[in-house]
Amino acid sequence: MTLIAQIVNFIILVAVAFAAVYFIVRILLREFHKQSKAAGISTPLAPLRVGLGYDVHRLVAGRPLILGGVNVPFDRGLEGHSDADVLVHAVMDALLGASGQGDIGRHFPDHDPRYAGISSLVLLEQVGRLLAERGYRVNNVDAVVVAQAPRLAGYIPDMVQHIAHALNIDAKCVNVKATTTEGLGFTGTGEGIAAYAVATIVSP
Repeated sequence: MTLIAQIVNFIILVAVAFAAVYFIVRILLREFHKQSKAAGISTPLAPLRVGLGYDVHRLVAGRPLILGGVNVPFDRGLEGHSDADVLVHAVMDALLGASGQGDIGRHFPDHDPRYAGISSLVLLEQVGRLLAERGYRVNNVDAVVVAQAPRLAGYIPDMVQHIAHALNIDAKCVNVKATTTEGLGFTGTGEGIAAYAVATIVSP
């Protein structure tokens, strides 16, 4: 057998092998989808999108402390154009980031008089509607508030309810935590409060 014939035979064998693997995979995938459908398991058709949010505000006298839509008793509040709800702002940024829609400064600029003193939950509702208009559904939100004081554990359940209601999702899809920095940094000295949030969204 000539070298050319050997090469041709090798190519044919490789092509047959690839074709066999291709059809076997197709059969296995078809069977998997049949079993998943029979078992009531839905397979996502679109990728999960993830967004990260971060915000910080200075603590000042003469302002109420609003976190997650809850008025938390404290001797100072957060400075800002709206109600300065640092937790909700971080959640908003996470959702906007996941959907590729910029950040809260782009949608709600702090020089716009319409947003002066406005509840951040109202803005969060608008973000939820923006995502819905683009075909996204909020899958879950996980956030953490970083503050040396006050203690927030007793207020977290209400924060979760407010955020879930604003986004029209089950409260089980929202998780809020609070932590300190052991006296370190601007949060540790009580100069301000920070919040981080991660959110995932999916297409229906």
